[in-house]
Amino acid sequence: MSDFTSEFWHYWVAGITLISILACFFLLWYSRKVHVTSNEGKSTGHVWDEDIVELDNPLPKWWVYMFIITVVFALIYGLLYPMFGKFPGLLNWSSVGQYQAERAANEARVAPKFEAFAQMSVQQLAADPVAMQIGESLFMNNCAVCHAADARGSLTFPNLTDKDWIWGGDPEAIKVSITQGRVAVMPPLAEAVGSPEDVLNVAHYVLSLSGAPHDSVRAAAGKANFATCIACHGAEGKGNYLIGAPNLTDDIWLHGFGVDAVVRSINEGIINVMPPQNVLLSEQQIHVLTAYVWAKSNPVQN
Repeated sequence: MSDFTSEFWHYWVAGITLISILACFFLLWYSRKVHVTSNEGKSTGHVWDEDIVELDNPLPKWWVYMFIITVVFALIYGLLYPMFGKFPGLLNWSSVGQYQAERAANEARVAPKFEAFAQMSVQQLAADPVAMQIGESLFMNNCAVCHAADARGSLTFPNLTDKDWIWGGDPEAIKVSITQGRVAVMPPLAEAVGSPEDVLNVAHYVLSLSGAPHDSVRAAAGKANFATCIACHGAEGKGNYLIGAPNLTDDIWLHGFGVDAVVRSINEGIINVMPPQNVLLSEQQIHVLTAYVWAKSNPVQN
């Protein structure tokens, strides 16, 4: 990969670009230079459909002038903006710089509003229509791609509108999740559980904890081997907020429902990652977004 980051490619791109522009200009100049006016109106010998004849006429002047203007424009553009390799252009413009400038201007425009929101609690923000409108916009731009526009999630992406929270559903826990992100890891446990039959039995026992359809005989046989899972999910299977271990006693199945899904989780393990949002959002924006997410499972009665 180092070959593609060397100085050579800067000169290669700049050279090819400049040569292409100058070649267009030379082609136009040369075509006008060699034209034989005595052949004007005569056929070049190219005929299509028996009655369409190509004549040896000069290019229309308006077309020639447009061609020249295009070439000149390209040269001027290349001097002002980045076009010739890594040469930044006399205006020193870049898409990153424009984005940062526009973002800074927008943040300055909304700063007074967010400063006011920063003085309010999550519960107060949840009752503020303006704050919730802004929170919805933040959610749609940053969270909806995983948790869906209605925040109900999908397979492997948690539903944010119920009371089932893997890492805790109080405002502080939600803010930490948004700010720092979360990484939940369940290692493959088939070898620790035992044979494939043991894994199947444990799967039925897990299903029995929530009253889901299961084989009671297998569930009874799998209870002892469930000890392998107690360290994370607890003796009663109610999970642990501190390490993101889901509650197995409710009827919510983040990674699929049924014996096959549970067996697959035990055999293969699970890794779920939520990226940190503090690289995209300010502290004030995260505060408002926290209130919006919290309100999804704690509707405020106006």
